[in-house]
Amino acid sequence: MTFITWNIDSLGAALTGTSQRAALSRNVLCSLADIAPDAIALQETKLPPGGLSEKQLGILNELFPEYTIVVSCSAEPARKSYAGTMFLYKSCLCPMTVSFPQIGAPGTMDYEGRLITLEFEHFFLVGVYTPNAGESLARLSDRQVWDIKFADYLACLDKEKYVVAGGDFNVAHREIDLAHPKSNRGSAGFTDEEREGFSNLLARGFTDTFRYLHGDVTGVYSWWTQLSKTSKINNSGWRIDYWLVSDRIADKVKRSEIIDTGPRQDHAPVLLEIEI
Repeated sequence: MTFITWNIDSLGAALTGTSQRAALSRNVLCSLADIAPDAIALQETKLPPGGLSEKQLGILNELFPEYTIVVSCSAEPARKSYAGTMFLYKSCLCPMTVSFPQIGAPGTMDYEGRLITLEFEHFFLVGVYTPNAGESLARLSDRQVWDIKFADYLACLDKEKYVVAGGDFNVAHREIDLAHPKSNRGSAGFTDEEREGFSNLLARGFTDTFRYLHGDVTGVYSWWTQLSKTSKINNSGWRIDYWLVSDRIADKVKRSEIIDTGPRQDHAPVLLEIEI
C-alpha cells in the first residue's frame, strides 16, 4: 500500500487561491493525484469549523474522484481556521472505524483538529499534526505533555494492531535532520525537550521509516522556511515530517521518501510504500 502525508498550509488557498504560491500548491496536489496513493494525510488545512465549502469540495472531488474525504477542523474553545487535518482514502478501502481522538492534551490542543485515525482489519492508519512549540517556546511545556499523551495513544493502538502514523511531527530528531543544527539548537522544533519526546515515542515500539531505509544519509529534508527566499535553493531545510510504523512491521517498508515540490518552499509531501 502507498500512503502520503503533507502539511499543505491552507487547503482552501491551495484549491481556490490566486497567488503564485496557491498555484504551486495546486501543482503539488495534482502530482499527488497522479501518484494515486491509497490514502493521503493532510495537515494544517486551516478549514473553518464547517469544513470544506461546496466549491472547495467540488474541486477536491474532481482531483480525487475515487476517494472518501474525512475532515477534522479546529473549533471552540480553540481558534477557528487553525491547524486541522484531513484524510483522503480510496473509497474501496472501507475502514472499519474513523475516529477523531482526544488524548488528554493540555489547553485547546484536543480541539484543534490534530488527529484522525482510520482502523482497518490489520492496522491503524493515523494522521497527526503535532503542535508547534511556538514563538519564544511559549507552548513548549504543553508540547511536552502532548508528546507523552500521543506516545501513550499510539502504544495503546499498537497493543491491538499494527500502527502506521504519518504527519508533521514538528521536530528534527537528530542533528542530521536539519541543515544548520548549531545555529538552530534551542529553537522550536529542535529543543532538547522535543527531540527527547520523539526519542521516547520511538522507544515505545515505533520506527522512523526514512532512517530505517536510508540510514544516516544527510541533506534530505521535508521543510524549508518561507522567511528566507533562498532556503530551498540552498537546501537549508529540516526533516520534520515522518512516517512511523510499529517496529514489528518495519521490514515490510519498501519506500519512504520526500516528494520533490520544485520551487515551492514550506513542507514537502512524504511517501510511504509498505506491504501490509
